Amino acid sequence: MAAAIPDSVVTTARTGAILVVTIDNPPVNALGVAVRQGLAAAIAQAQADAAVAGVLLVGAGKAFIAGADIREFGKPAMPPSLPEVCRAIEDCTKPVVAVLHGAALGGGLEVALSAHYRLALPAAKLGLPEVTLGLLPGSGGTQRAPRLMGVKSATELMLSGKHLSAKAALAAGLVDQLVEGDDALAAGLAYANALLAQNAPVRRTRDIAIPDPAAALAELDALKADTAKKTRGLFSPLKIIECVQAAVQLPFDEGMALERSLFLQCIDSPQRAGLIHAFFAEREVVKVPEAKAAAPRAFASIAIIGGGTMGAGIAVSALDAGYPVTMVERDADSIARGRANVEKVYTGLVAKGRMTEEAKAAVLARYTGSTSYDDLANVDLVIEAVFEDLEVKKAVFKELDRVCKPGAVLATNTSYLDIDAIAAATSRPQDVIGLHFFSPANIMKLLEIVVPAQVSADVVATAFELANKLKKVPVRAGVCDGFIGNRILAVYRQAADYLMEDGASPYEIDEAVRGFGFAMGPFQVTDLAGGDIGWATRKRRAATRDPKARYVEVSDRICERGWFGQKTQRGFYLYPAGARTGQPDPEVLAIVDAERAKKGITPRSFTADEIMRRYMAAMANEGANVVNEGIALRPLDVDVTFISGYGFPRFRGGPMKWADMYGLPQLLADIEAFAKEDPLFWKPSPLLLKLVQEGRNFDSLNHSA
Repeated sequence: MAAAIPDSVVTTARTGAILVVTIDNPPVNALGVAVRQGLAAAIAQAQADAAVAGVLLVGAGKAFIAGADIREFGKPAMPPSLPEVCRAIEDCTKPVVAVLHGAALGGGLEVALSAHYRLALPAAKLGLPEVTLGLLPGSGGTQRAPRLMGVKSATELMLSGKHLSAKAALAAGLVDQLVEGDDALAAGLAYANALLAQNAPVRRTRDIAIPDPAAALAELDALKADTAKKTRGLFSPLKIIECVQAAVQLPFDEGMALERSLFLQCIDSPQRAGLIHAFFAEREVVKVPEAKAAAPRAFASIAIIGGGTMGAGIAVSALDAGYPVTMVERDADSIARGRANVEKVYTGLVAKGRMTEEAKAAVLARYTGSTSYDDLANVDLVIEAVFEDLEVKKAVFKELDRVCKPGAVLATNTSYLDIDAIAAATSRPQDVIGLHFFSPANIMKLLEIVVPAQVSADVVATAFELANKLKKVPVRAGVCDGFIGNRILAVYRQAADYLMEDGASPYEIDEAVRGFGFAMGPFQVTDLAGGDIGWATRKRRAATRDPKARYVEVSDRICERGWFGQKTQRGFYLYPAGARTGQPDPEVLAIVDAERAKKGITPRSFTADEIMRRYMAAMANEGANVVNEGIALRPLDVDVTFISGYGFPRFRGGPMKWADMYGLPQLLADIEAFAKEDPLFWKPSPLLLKLVQEGRNFDSLNHSA
């Protein structure tokens, strides 16, 4: 007997006395309205059929249920709500068993927690990751999980957003049994029939008492203090703790009511909009014209030119992905240093207990050092990571052109330089692409894939495939000075310099930027990266700088003293005895004062809000220029660049999403007001003017591309 329930995303079939309820909503069985209706109808069917003694919930395909349908968030609610469905499952008078394979996440795990028994297969992964979207589990997760796995463990699971393996979930008490194999239906039926044979009772999670409530509340207080520090500026983490406190202190139904109310507050929060935008943008960013037009070239071996910090980081990324890596350096000493830079990463992992000596040896067995380009004759993909100088890089590419086989992908890891000029140094510009890694390259997620004029579509597709293999977040960028990220950075860094010269101290600016949600302010970032890097860039650009443009010389004065930041123990900040956290430096403030006096500037004070209005206006306006010129395909590409590579607070969604939430008419009004002081710097982007005129926002361009 099989019956289809709404849209056939949930089907029922009786096997003996068990009603098998199958969720089949590809690709991941998300809990859209049709699935919720289907589950509610299936439970009602089980209740009404005297021949049914038990219910088995199983997911078709590769997952149980991977969570709610995020696309429904923020739209009018369609009944039944997930809490109602979970309540119906828990209220069923016949034992309900959930068999978990693949993802049982978010609302999917909440469905499983409402069942009376839970069976897991080895590949199952369980979690309540709503916090990563600015939300909290809103269908009983905050009330049921603490009853099953203990208050502290459940709260930590929800605050981290991490997944548990099936084995860890069994140990934690989230599942009752773990069985080998990959046939969820067969395993579930065997387990459900065994329960019926034992006359196993209906067992409702809500009836479990939380032991030692006083101790549980003390644990929550400690977590609350820690969370307030770690998640500064975030809305939902403390709300999760509030819900779990309710699970400890209030009757179940009152706890559920509070959870629902706080969940709806999270749904209405701008942070939810920002985090969900970031979630979808990271999935959309890989959709580029070249990937649709061509398949990637096959690549099984990678070479890195240069063994410095960046080259070593890229080598580690490639080794971690399982590739054999050849590193070329100019002499034996440089190769030894390059190998030491690579080995240092793995030695650190061994010291932390995250890797065995055997595993380290196995990885390093795939690493080869060489001083000869001729050793690259059969390599599929080469990444150059030498000194940031156009002539040096051209010389490298002439050598690669000489030795590499036809069809090898030749990539340059440049931050600013003209990749068309680098490609022109070869006889095969169709094979040359930019891969701008961020330091440390084995940790930072962003990879700007810079597309020069003559490159083949399949080379671009190969770069995106490489990013996928290296677990990077790729963003397609066009060729210009600085590409997407560094080009925009140069502009908002200028805005910060102008603020400093006009009266805000570098320390006030950094504090305002941290208050907005960045981990570091622009002057702290300069000290971390090394002030000499920016100084070299400014010198390179000096000849082409508009003589009418305002130029702040404070950073140059600091660099002239040999103060390059953390590596020299002073920059904008002092770093006594190698400290990582800087202290304000009165001598830097004296330099700033001297520069103001030299230019006849009377300093004025700025509030944190006034600082951020200028900082963000400069960032969003240049982001609009980058989109307008086609350097970024869409506004979301700018957002992903800044979230993944520049520490932009994820909960704000990126600079272009921030601009949409701030309001483009207000942003334009701000820029026009600032232009009265400096019309050369504060020029509204043509794209911003156009969107305001048409009553549209940046997000409208994400969907039209």
